[in-house]
Amino acid sequence: MNPLNKLIVKTIPLFPRKLVRLFADNYIAGETLMNAVEKVKFLNSKDIIATTDVLGESITTKEEAVKSKDEDLLVLEAIDKYKLNSNVSIKLTMLGLKIDYNLCLSLFTEIVECAKSFNNFVRIDMEESAVTDGTIRIFEDIRIKYNNVGIVLQAYLRRTESDVMKLTETKTNFRLCKGIYIEPEKIAFKKKQEIRDNFLKVLRLMFERKSYVGIATHDKHLVEGSKKIINELDLKQNDYEFQMLLGVTEKLRDKIVAEGHRMRVYVPFGERWYEYSTRRFKENPNVAGAVLKSIILRK
Repeated sequence: MNPLNKLIVKTIPLFPRKLVRLFADNYIAGETLMNAVEKVKFLNSKDIIATTDVLGESITTKEEAVKSKDEDLLVLEAIDKYKLNSNVSIKLTMLGLKIDYNLCLSLFTEIVECAKSFNNFVRIDMEESAVTDGTIRIFEDIRIKYNNVGIVLQAYLRRTESDVMKLTETKTNFRLCKGIYIEPEKIAFKKKQEIRDNFLKVLRLMFERKSYVGIATHDKHLVEGSKKIINELDLKQNDYEFQMLLGVTEKLRDKIVAEGHRMRVYVPFGERWYEYSTRRFKENPNVAGAVLKSIILRK
């Protein structure tokens, strides 16, 4: 990895927010709901479906949690109004998971009920390991009544295989990703190949347990490994989809679409774009370096 790119990422917190916004423009839809609507329309025109997310995490008051819920309801209404091919992704810490479990469950139930009324779907994002148990508990409680909800599992966590076995006692809709939160080695794989191996192992298990899976990766090795599993198990197009982040590895994304696979792109928007952007650049320093180079050349 380029040492200059690492240095750029370390100094991003010192940059003016306007400069960070230049880095981030390709990776967020904008600050407003209509920005997200227009981005999803554009993706849909390219035969790409979407999942829309209001940026943010870890609120600290009930009032903030209720506001977050109301924002998610507006997203669902806009998806229906503008006939977009998109579902929604939600972090439960934005609904108060860390402050009041019952409050979080109540607010999330409102969102899932609203999505159901629009014949839409809600994806529960997975966050740091401190809230993994609570996140899974909400999912298990909500799906007693609703079937329009799915959950994310992270391949780098050592517990994920056992979570799959537990959750697939009934039919489950997963998103599988590597995971980006910093976790201790005792609970998370650290080596790149270990994470890759566990990703494909867990993916195969999910399919064998008759789950629908959103294969969320930009790693060419994992894309090819996933396609190999899909072919070996003779899966149909409606058994899975690939998923990617907005603005990342677009050539690979378009190649997957051209091959006839379903592709969903994560479309984040909102006033809290700064925190999301800096986290993504820390995850992939090469992106930050490439963006800075393009900004300089543009001048």
